[in-house]
Amino acid sequence: MRSLLYGIGLLGLCAFQTGIAAASSLQVSPTRIDQVMPASAGVITLRNEENRPVNVQVRVFRWSQVMGVERLEPTADVVASPPSAQIGAGKQYLLRVVRISKAPVTAEESYRVLVDELPDPSQLKAGTVNFTVRFSLPVFYRSEQSAAARVGWNIRRANGGYVLFGSNAGGTKLRLTDIQLLQSGRIIGVKKDAGGYVLAGSSAQFPLGPAKGLRPGPAVLKLQTDRGALEADVDVSN
Repeated sequence: MRSLLYGIGLLGLCAFQTGIAAASSLQVSPTRIDQVMPASAGVITLRNEENRPVNVQVRVFRWSQVMGVERLEPTADVVASPPSAQIGAGKQYLLRVVRISKAPVTAEESYRVLVDELPDPSQLKAGTVNFTVRFSLPVFYRSEQSAAARVGWNIRRANGGYVLFGSNAGGTKLRLTDIQLLQSGRIIGVKKDAGGYVLAGSSAQFPLGPAKGLRPGPAVLKLQTDRGALEADVDVSN
């Protein structure tokens, strides 16, 4: 099965549990779907704020993290209906996202719904580049018995700076918002709006930049997450 490497810069609209995301003429709400089985269907509202019709294409991918790298793979387990639509000027459209697989859910399953606003051929001009807009919406399915997130952390040098690595041995995701790093009681670095996930049974990485003054050895992480504030001891290695 062919996989698609996923860049966080895809208009990463994974930052909110609920809310509205807007770009160009299109608004999308909510920006995340969480389902506890046996509930299998969710609804995304697409609203066109433009004064002309907008064409959209919708695709669903299975979302995984492999050695800290985000990966999207085609899937038939979850579908979006309809897969394409034209939304009239000032109108809204309801998009259904449904898990059709009959396999039981143990650890939480993670997917991404990609909503692409397609170029309008009538608006194209010779010698210009027409950019499309893409929304990437996280969708999760878990059971009541899915184990809580259990993430271990370490920090290593990579790509000219320091990177925070998280490995989740639990059965549900953990989403980070803010990261604060302390060493010897001193704040070394702060990263606001990290907007990243450590998926169930997976590992993720979060660039921290140069983190000046950070030394190999023990440090303390203070994290804001979707489970509240967390604090963890962490090892820093070269």
